[in-house]
Amino acid sequence: MLDWLRRADTRAKETPAPRAISRRTLVVEGRELPLVIRKLGHARRMTLRLAPDGSEARVSIPAWGRVGDAEAFARDRADWLAGQLARLPEPRTIAPDATLPFRGEVLQIAWSEKARRKPVIEDGRLIVGGPVEGLSTRLQRWLEAEALALCGQDLAHYCAQAGETLPRLTLSRAQRRWGSCAADGSIRMNWRLIMAPDFVRRSVVAHEVAHMRHFDHSPAFHAHLGTLFEGDIGAANRWLKRHGRSLYAPFG
Repeated sequence: MLDWLRRADTRAKETPAPRAISRRTLVVEGRELPLVIRKLGHARRMTLRLAPDGSEARVSIPAWGRVGDAEAFARDRADWLAGQLARLPEPRTIAPDATLPFRGEVLQIAWSEKARRKPVIEDGRLIVGGPVEGLSTRLQRWLEAEALALCGQDLAHYCAQAGETLPRLTLSRAQRRWGSCAADGSIRMNWRLIMAPDFVRRSVVAHEVAHMRHFDHSPAFHAHLGTLFEGDIGAANRWLKRHGRSLYAPFG
């Protein structure tokens, strides 16, 4: 992320967030990249990010900012965007004998026409049947079902530990956030966490449960999270920082 520091304007406090979204394009090393510009009422500076899957560049600006300035800001940093695109993970090949990450392990896809359509894990292999066409879609759906089941178990565990009523749980396909807790207490978890080690997934669930009591990142929130999560929060955060982008590799 690149930040362009801008002087705060009192008008920003009077403007709700987010406001209008402007969609444009810019050329990065011969590739036409969609550019999304958003005005955010809480923003105090201009920020540039690349979507985790490389599908678009995103600029957030204060409510009083100018869209033209945001576009120029992104164009001036085309080299930075090119570097970010070069570091994107390659599409994940989903085919017989390819590999698939699951709960921190690497499974070999053992496809057989005679096997059951529902995947079964056995000795480091993911045995699956059904038509080879559509294998990628079926395995993603299986991963999502596993994510919902395991996150549901994690959520029940941490809510019981925190003395909270079990909230509604849904899966997210967000491009950046691993989890979220809404004002009504409902929780969303990114399905891709099923590919990470268990302690990483569980740390994110515990994080969101802690938000049910402290809707901020205050010292009280971190103290509460520390009583909920049995592992090393720092280690989980470091894993996501180091390996998280790889979980966004598109299925191909």
